[in-house]
Amino acid sequence: MSKLVKQMQMDALKQTFSNVKNLVLLTQDKLDAVLENQIRLSLRKKNVRLHMVKNSLARRVFDELGVRLKDVWTGNTVVAWGGGESVKELSREIEAVLKEVGKKDPKIGEKLKVKTAVAEGEQVSFEQALTMPTRLEAIGEVVAMILGPGSALAACLQGPGAQIASQIESKTKEESSAGASA
Repeated sequence: MSKLVKQMQMDALKQTFSNVKNLVLLTQDKLDAVLENQIRLSLRKKNVRLHMVKNSLARRVFDELGVRLKDVWTGNTVVAWGGGESVKELSREIEAVLKEVGKKDPKIGEKLKVKTAVAEGEQVSFEQALTMPTRLEAIGEVVAMILGPGSALAACLQGPGAQIASQIESKTKEESSAGASA
């Protein structure tokens, strides 16, 4: 391949992956065309795109984009992206399709394997990607951590005030009942 053609391919890859922060890298081996098409169609319905890349060019492009990936550039490489806002959603979509296809072809685990996942530009294992919180879940956890001690503090501040108010109320009732009986 000439340098011009390689540069054009790298430019196309840069354009494709410039705004993508969450990826899953797969490898496929001995996957027949019909099964591959079924997988691609199932994932496309879920807004997940697949793109087979040349390892040397993809490594250069991802390095330029600031995504450092280690030990993934061997064998066939298929990049999957899309499917939602987080790597968790993308990973779950891929896992669901692999299980669905696994019912038809029990050897799918040997033919299509997950290499790694990329979350916000950082390499993580696929298992970690499945358990990572989505953006909204992470925000919810942070808000809960902030509100928990805050509500405990508010309860501590309200407790003595409520006791004093209760005592004042009971004292006024005693005085009003004593004044009414006299």
